[in-house]
Amino acid sequence: MSLTVSPIGSSFAFPSAFQGTRPTAHWEDKRWCQSLLWVPGCFFRDRPMDTVRVAVVGAGVMGLSTALCISKSIPRCSVTVISDKFTPDTTSDVAAGILIPHAYSDTPIHEQKQWFRETFDHLFAIANSAEAREAGVHLVSGWQIFRSVPTEEVPFWADVVLGFRKMTEAELKKFPQHVFGQAFTTLKCESSAYLAWLEKRVKESGGLILARRIEDLWELHPSFDIVINCSGLGSRQLAGDLEIFPVRGQLLKVQAPWVKHFIRDGSGLTYIYPGISSVTLGGTRQKGDWNLSPDAEISRDILSRCCALEPSLHGAWDIRERVGLRPFRAGVRLQKELLVQGGRRLPVVHHYGHGSGGFSVHWGTALEASRLANKCVQDLRTPISKSKL
Repeated sequence: MSLTVSPIGSSFAFPSAFQGTRPTAHWEDKRWCQSLLWVPGCFFRDRPMDTVRVAVVGAGVMGLSTALCISKSIPRCSVTVISDKFTPDTTSDVAAGILIPHAYSDTPIHEQKQWFRETFDHLFAIANSAEAREAGVHLVSGWQIFRSVPTEEVPFWADVVLGFRKMTEAELKKFPQHVFGQAFTTLKCESSAYLAWLEKRVKESGGLILARRIEDLWELHPSFDIVINCSGLGSRQLAGDLEIFPVRGQLLKVQAPWVKHFIRDGSGLTYIYPGISSVTLGGTRQKGDWNLSPDAEISRDILSRCCALEPSLHGAWDIRERVGLRPFRAGVRLQKELLVQGGRRLPVVHHYGHGSGGFSVHWGTALEASRLANKCVQDLRTPISKSKL
């Protein structure tokens, strides 16, 4: 069985036509039915005059996290998440969801570490709460192994994860082709469960969910005052950003309940991540490839590589293929932009381009995006003299 997702990141798909449908459970939400009006200038009924209307475009892990952060941190804001794809049909649903950071070459290390620490702390609190099972968040221990000694034996995130240490010679005997390794405990999200939990929290915080395909950010004006663009690869069209491109990832979900520890080759191309209901085996990193169809030869290669690291996986069953397109660019785009068209002005906060490292830093970058959104809100609420107009 295979499952494919939108080629345009976690929230956007083209060239298919507008999709204005939503599962019944969402349309039956009373707050939704009573307050939602798609009419320019009056999207919400009975809202306070000083309420700032925020649209978040995208319902992957970035969009939902940002929507929740804004709902919790900015007073007198209404938040609506708009997307044509929701869990379980987003790119984020395919992600392995383990917290091992990807390095962004154009982002200062101290910023990356802050994003990772904020994300780790957020998920660690969930893992230690009664909501852990529903949210699909849990601790997992294991090894990252290398065929040669890495330049940085202690990565920048070593003091954020739990119990980081160099692997012993006895542990390395399990991996005879590798000469160096790191042992630590980190966190893993069961992607679809976590997205559903985030969506539920957004609604509980007063947010609305709208199934709608957005072709142009100006469609949201004047119904919304601020737009948060979390459209992933959709930003090629919505933001005209040709720096973002797909990196195809194919992985397998298998049943192997005896596998309890993660194993990750230092290159990041081969990994074994045990989860709550299945084990994730990967993977691929195919730049510029938009193909969402599983490749049987690639699946055989993934299984072979993973079995070389963990021979017991020869006994795995119920093998399912998954394909997703990671939204890559030189660095994460976290930026304010003021769109101007004639006499119209539309503040936009861009939050996308995390590539393969999205889950590892999603809450940290969502907090930063919400801070940028708050600046936009303050600008809107600050009177401007006629001379400046």
